Amino acid sequence: MPITLVLMLTVDGLHCGYGRIAVIKGVSLEVKRGEIVALIGSNGAGKTTLLRTLSGVHPLSAGSISLDGEAVERLAPHRRVARGMIQVPEGRQIFGALTVEDNLRLGAFRRRRSRTAESLARIFELFPALAEKRRQAAGTLSGGQQQMLALGRALMAQPSLLLLDEPSMGLAPLIADQIFTTIAEAKRDGVTILLVEQNAERAIEIADRGYVLETGEVALSGTAAELRRNPQVQAAYLGT
Repeated sequence: MPITLVLMLTVDGLHCGYGRIAVIKGVSLEVKRGEIVALIGSNGAGKTTLLRTLSGVHPLSAGSISLDGEAVERLAPHRRVARGMIQVPEGRQIFGALTVEDNLRLGAFRRRRSRTAESLARIFELFPALAEKRRQAAGTLSGGQQQMLALGRALMAQPSLLLLDEPSMGLAPLIADQIFTTIAEAKRDGVTILLVEQNAERAIEIADRGYVLETGEVALSGTAAELRRNPQVQAAYLGT
């Protein structure tokens, strides 16, 4: 018999925007524990705004957000973090003046210090380049290394739900490959992931399911295989 996955994130009828400009218009979606769910769409579709609203950085105007069955839409961002919802924002937002290791340790600030060394070793195993530069100021890293650091910092928090916003943006293909490999590794380590990614082909490749967002609304949804076969998705996002 197939294994029934438990719902981790439930979004129902979400609306939000900027002033009178509606950006997200009644979005509903689900992420089950242990899945990678891809959220794809063109620039301006509202993907980043949706993630910012889920993490509490941007307010919603209507709708509900549940994490493990608990309503979190009224919780402050740090309360959502405490419940395991961690976002890696677009643009990385690392602390450039701090060392690589200090940036990573900040990701674990809510955890017991006795577990930090173990987590740090795991991040350096995933990203050997960070281990080599652990004493350097984070601002001296290349763009690809900074993205590794942003992802590593989030994983240091041991998230139950990881929100990733355009993790491959601006990266060389080899570095992007490493980032996607790490995302797949995080899933194997038990992390549930909602992935916003402009590279729809790579996102669908590693995802279990996906949603297509168009002008703030869910236009399509399905398994990764279903989306890959869909003529609309092929024409608009996969270049086939």
